Amino acid sequence: MSGLFWEVPKEQKISRFNVHLSRLILHNFVTTGPILYLENRLFQGLTKSTLRHGRGTEAEGIPLINLSISNSKSIETLVGEIGDACKNWGFFQVINHGVPFETREKLESASRKFFAQATEEKLKVRRDEVNPLGYYDTELTKNVRDWKEVFDLAVKNPTVIPASPEAADNGLRELVNRWPEYPSELRVAYEEYAKEMEKLAYKLLELISLSLGLPANRLSGFFNNHTSFFKLNHYPSCPIPNLALGVGPHKDDGALTILAQDDVGGLQVKRKTDGEWVQVRPTPHAYIVNVGDIIQVWSNDRYESVEHRVMVNSEKERFSMPFFLNPDHNVMVEPLEELITEQNPAKYRAYNWGKFFATRKRSNFKKLGV
Repeated sequence: MSGLFWEVPKEQKISRFNVHLSRLILHNFVTTGPILYLENRLFQGLTKSTLRHGRGTEAEGIPLINLSISNSKSIETLVGEIGDACKNWGFFQVINHGVPFETREKLESASRKFFAQATEEKLKVRRDEVNPLGYYDTELTKNVRDWKEVFDLAVKNPTVIPASPEAADNGLRELVNRWPEYPSELRVAYEEYAKEMEKLAYKLLELISLSLGLPANRLSGFFNNHTSFFKLNHYPSCPIPNLALGVGPHKDDGALTILAQDDVGGLQVKRKTDGEWVQVRPTPHAYIVNVGDIIQVWSNDRYESVEHRVMVNSEKERFSMPFFLNPDHNVMVEPLEELITEQNPAKYRAYNWGKFFATRKRSNFKKLGV
């Protein structure tokens, strides 16, 4: 059973809202995805303004950065553009990134084939608490279910993480990718694509490091046995999109996120200057990049992890493939010493990434205060 993200402005006082919610019935059908049934009484006394999310503004888009170096564009110019985007937006798009379109297209095609299967076929590779890799259709964002189904895959197979979030537990466990029987080409397409995305991620890390006034390789040592992973996302069309979110407002807790999305769109970014939700218009063959919490900590707040969300569409399904770049499980995340001064002391205490990551993975199955 899939769920909806309900957003009701605080100023609205609706005494019988819980009664209305009890009339909401969700069914997860084999071929059509989540279907919404609402009794007419659900909307008695409710106005559009009560339940709307807002469509977001298109007045100003996130920066679009060309990663290629030429006679007319120096590495210093590129580094400056990356730094400005990280500081002012926390988000940017990149073109001429070096990832072959054919490699991306193969995985996108295989992803669509997988999600088009009957639910019982997809559930054969369902993820669980022991191994949180595989298919899932009840993912939580801030303890609220999203309007989507996902297939999670690790970049390093196996990926090593702490056995539990408990500080006293020094045990480790391995996460191993699950592979469906169909489509048979999914594994090869994914592994080829993952290699290309690693290359792009390291290139972006170097540019971000340079933009902070650090050596290009300053951050690379945190990713020797990284815990990065992918999500293949499918957002079914939603009969009443104003009552649901594909993904609720959130920030990414890793280092970097690199997103490939289709031409349907739906991603919105909260603009830092005024708090407005800004739609990210799809740019053909581009990638959307955002700074995660780890880079915010490493930079000691020079760069900020920014809130974003995904809207659903009443007519079209949407597909996306985010790559989450995460460090090794034993990395202690804290402000980089080169960026700490007497005038700008450390704003964060150190924390162990692996323990935090294990807690977040566990929260997909249990409602936790994280």
